[in-house]
Amino acid sequence: MKPLLYISYDGMLEPLGQSHKLAYLEKLGRERDIHLLSFEKQPDWVDTRARTTVARRIAAAGIFWHPRRYHKRPSAIATAWDIGSGIAVGLSLGYRHGIGIVHARSYVPAVMALVLKQVAGTKFVFDMRGFWADERVDGGLWPRDGRMYRLAKWFERRFLLNADHVVSLTHAAVAEMKRFDYLQGRMPPVTVIPTCADLQRFAPQPTPKGDFVLGYVGSAGTWYLFDAVVAAFVRLLERLPAARLLVVNRNEHDYIRQRLQAGGVPQHAVELCAASHAQVPELMARMHAGVFFIKPVFSKQASAATRLGEFLGCGIPCLTNTGVGDMTAVLEGERVGVAVDGFDPATLDAGLTRLLALVQEPDLRQRCVAAAHKHFSLDEGVARYRAMHAELDGT
Repeated sequence: MKPLLYISYDGMLEPLGQSHKLAYLEKLGRERDIHLLSFEKQPDWVDTRARTTVARRIAAAGIFWHPRRYHKRPSAIATAWDIGSGIAVGLSLGYRHGIGIVHARSYVPAVMALVLKQVAGTKFVFDMRGFWADERVDGGLWPRDGRMYRLAKWFERRFLLNADHVVSLTHAAVAEMKRFDYLQGRMPPVTVIPTCADLQRFAPQPTPKGDFVLGYVGSAGTWYLFDAVVAAFVRLLERLPAARLLVVNRNEHDYIRQRLQAGGVPQHAVELCAASHAQVPELMARMHAGVFFIKPVFSKQASAATRLGEFLGCGIPCLTNTGVGDMTAVLEGERVGVAVDGFDPATLDAGLTRLLALVQEPDLRQRCVAAAHKHFSLDEGVARYRAMHAELDGT
């Protein structure tokens, strides 16, 4: 079993790096040597105490960490520099340690992995995470007819045609890829592994007492339609005047307050707080239901919202929208939430009616937890990664 090189353009010092990528690697590192190449942002790197804590955690898992500095500006040149740096590190590690598989987390690492495959003959796992180039367009960052989009799609084509295995977050994305002209008869092996939750930490608590609390956790900008959340809560207040909205968010408080005020939500009905990832389960324990809405654009067919697995793991049903990954299939199929197909008052009212009825069902929390373990279990995700790597070892 040859060592594996895992490349992440996100840093391990970031919350998502620790809660998702590192959580997987800690379990995978028990069975093979893993070299981790990550790109760390300067504000995170200068926090010596946090850096030492993460380094010890990585070392305790038997993982060899090779952090590099993330460069941001000028954007294209900085990214090209990081890619060159990553390729150089990868070639050096391959020569010294006999790397057999390069596991690339998303598109920028995939450029490095593709070069390593072509130069050093390593196996290439394209853990695509979503349609990144289309996300840039759908998010208003790139024009669809622009040079950067065309270049990114050119690379995406090379990744999919040359990958020894592809990881997708959703079945919906796999269905889209099967329609790509250039993959007809050339579809690579694909494993679907959603963004999983640590269900030992995000575990059910007793049903909260008191007035109804609707919970919102995480980012409120870019892809998330927070104005629709505000509108839904306003409709909820008409039914339950004592209801409360608990918002857990790290750094968008000014924006959130602005949108709440614009939507006519009284201050006394909202609690807005920041929390570390470790503190989130305790706050979720106060929620009767969760809510979030995501822009239903093409690229989001390939997205799996982390917060969905965490809500369900805590036994909390969710109100969200259709047109995003596999969310509707999970919520409606398992009867653990409601997915609405619009944000007008009538549609939100109908969704809230169904949600409030669902909350009254005595076995709801058990269904939520069962759905979380079925669809978002970290252990299940690790098992799928392990099986995929083992298959590549034998080819």
